[in-house]
Amino acid sequence: MSENAITRRSFLAGSAGVAALTAASGYVSFSAWEQAHADDAAPVGETKTVHTLCNACSSKCGFTAYIVDGRLTKLIGDADHPYAKNKLCARGYGYSQIAYSKDRLTDPLKKNDQGKFEAISWEQAYREIAEKTKGIIGSDGAQAIALVHDPRPSGKFYASRFMNALGSANVYTHGAACNLSKESGMTQTIGAGNYASDMANSKMTMFIGRSYADAIRPSSVMELQKAHERGANIVLVDPRCNNSRVFANEWVPINPGTDLALVLAMSNVLITRGLYDKEYVTANGVGFEEWAAAIADHTPQWAEGVTGISATTIERLAVQFAEAAPAASIESSWRGAFGCSYQNSGETGRAICLFNTLLGCWNQKGGALLTGSVSPAALDKEKFPSPPKPEAKIAGTAEYPLALKGMGTNLFAAQQAKEGAIKAMFFYNSNMAAGYSNTAYLAEALGNLDLNVVIDVQMSETAMLADYVLPDTSYLERTEIPEFIGDVVPAVALRNQAIEKVHPNTKPVDVIFSELAEACGVGEYFKFNVEELAEAQLQTVGLSLEALRQTGTATFPEKTFKYGSTPKWKTPTEKVQFTSEACEKAGLSASPVWVEPLTMPMGNELRLIGGKQAIHSHTQTTNIEDLMQITKDYDLTRVWMNAEKAAQLGIADGDEVEVSNTQHTGRCRVKVTERINPTALYMPSHYGCSSPEQHTAYNVGLRQMDFVPFHMEPAYGAAMTQETTVTVKKVGA
Repeated sequence: MSENAITRRSFLAGSAGVAALTAASGYVSFSAWEQAHADDAAPVGETKTVHTLCNACSSKCGFTAYIVDGRLTKLIGDADHPYAKNKLCARGYGYSQIAYSKDRLTDPLKKNDQGKFEAISWEQAYREIAEKTKGIIGSDGAQAIALVHDPRPSGKFYASRFMNALGSANVYTHGAACNLSKESGMTQTIGAGNYASDMANSKMTMFIGRSYADAIRPSSVMELQKAHERGANIVLVDPRCNNSRVFANEWVPINPGTDLALVLAMSNVLITRGLYDKEYVTANGVGFEEWAAAIADHTPQWAEGVTGISATTIERLAVQFAEAAPAASIESSWRGAFGCSYQNSGETGRAICLFNTLLGCWNQKGGALLTGSVSPAALDKEKFPSPPKPEAKIAGTAEYPLALKGMGTNLFAAQQAKEGAIKAMFFYNSNMAAGYSNTAYLAEALGNLDLNVVIDVQMSETAMLADYVLPDTSYLERTEIPEFIGDVVPAVALRNQAIEKVHPNTKPVDVIFSELAEACGVGEYFKFNVEELAEAQLQTVGLSLEALRQTGTATFPEKTFKYGSTPKWKTPTEKVQFTSEACEKAGLSASPVWVEPLTMPMGNELRLIGGKQAIHSHTQTTNIEDLMQITKDYDLTRVWMNAEKAAQLGIADGDEVEVSNTQHTGRCRVKVTERINPTALYMPSHYGCSSPEQHTAYNVGLRQMDFVPFHMEPAYGAAMTQETTVTVKKVGA
């Protein structure tokens, strides 16, 4: 590790030393960090501070980096950033080590005829990639090329521009393995893929399969804490009692995959008892009567047999919502419960929006908010010419018509690669092979490509399958274009380069895509650098690059959200759609009704569920030494099993168990607990790295995706990552 790294001793003092706090909330204030560092020698030398953005997850919280003689010495969450609010999470502190990781990619790599990687020059890499790309376009057309990325500020702009310049519409985000179902279903209902629950002012908020205290955003945890302190009724609906329980009034241990039944049954109660906001529904909705009739038999008594939650509890929760309305809502969730998890995930997203509509809570204080945002205006076409819009639509549009076009279903692209229709794929900041679906299927699919190019900072499982690997700089070593943030007060923030490049032959993503475009003969769309682009974007909203560098974050108070306004429903009917023509055309019910999960446990089978821990972001962070040390110190790779179920199988806490299904078999230790539904087995979604070049993460724990069959949710195209069951037995029994 470089001498410039945050030291192992200092990091563990600051993060592992507050592990108890992390277990409760996932967040560390700088005062706690600084106190933990009290025994460290005070830094000497030239000090500079740089405002930048974290990259440990997609939230991209703002922080100030303190640099002494070129060395990153400390990080402080920026008070003005709407997600940080003067704090960072443990992942944010830990992931700053990636710049100095001994496993960093340092040079372009090419896989030789023996299947080994060898270092090559950038010139050779660009030349050969371009030759193969142009050859594929010439023989099979531009639609035979696809790109998958986990969007980050510059990546969002440059990746799409590069593909469109080549003539391909096939730009996919990671969404099919994250939030595609949720956002697509909600868009069918309210015309927006997300919203914010105004927890700090709420009387009641229900979370379904989401835990702010397992490291979402510092600001969200603070709002949850405020709600708790004000006496709001916070309800967690989750097969596993997650770390947000410290702020909650109630944990509802629902059977996995049945959240849709709970929401429909609560809706049934509001409708049959006349407890919903009739005036609001009439003014803002279309198709309500059809939906009411469709769920007339979705009673609490029916739902009890599906969800494992008593009819009395379901009725009580519905009545409590009615009493708290409009200062109440079901929170929008993300990946865990219905972002991409089940055959019914998209329909769950639809149902939740309809339930919130019954409460009349949209844009009401304490309710569900559709806040505004600011975005840059069109740029000078001569300086920043846009590539022609591709003639074809993103592949998968016909097969999965409800998938948001801005995300697409990357799994369809993988399927097309396996079948030979897609010949080349580019990956940026995406570890598809390890985290998106069945790993064996994806390895075969990516292995069938004529060209596989990966841009990353470390040798991921996806990179191991590549023909060419191009080394990106870490997020600390580059400036990116502005990140525009929708919020109660919209904001814009900037990732500034905090440290000099650690490895001279790495390049930032904007340069990589620009130079690839030049090599492919479409460089005319990239005749500018990232700073010129950032300056131009900021000028359209009345700011300058230099000013934003000084502050890190700028807000737009004139765009402050106002409570009580009626949202503009961006649906085809310009109303909340209790029925959807598009859903009906896609083969679903016009209104959301009960759809059973594809796979149900039989006998001693358990449904395998996943989820985040407060110190990791899926597969991205486990190769960070000090974060992995916390994993080992607290035995966090264990699977969770219900105590009663464990007793039936003769399994005790701490035993080594074998987890098995038709896809995979693996061993790990077990945590036996009352804090999980008896029909479920929880496996953290971060471990089981199979890339030997990630020396810290390699072969630690089990990988959830090894056990998951390759699926795509009907109409929506998401991964259905929890549609699988496993058996568990004690090793040696």
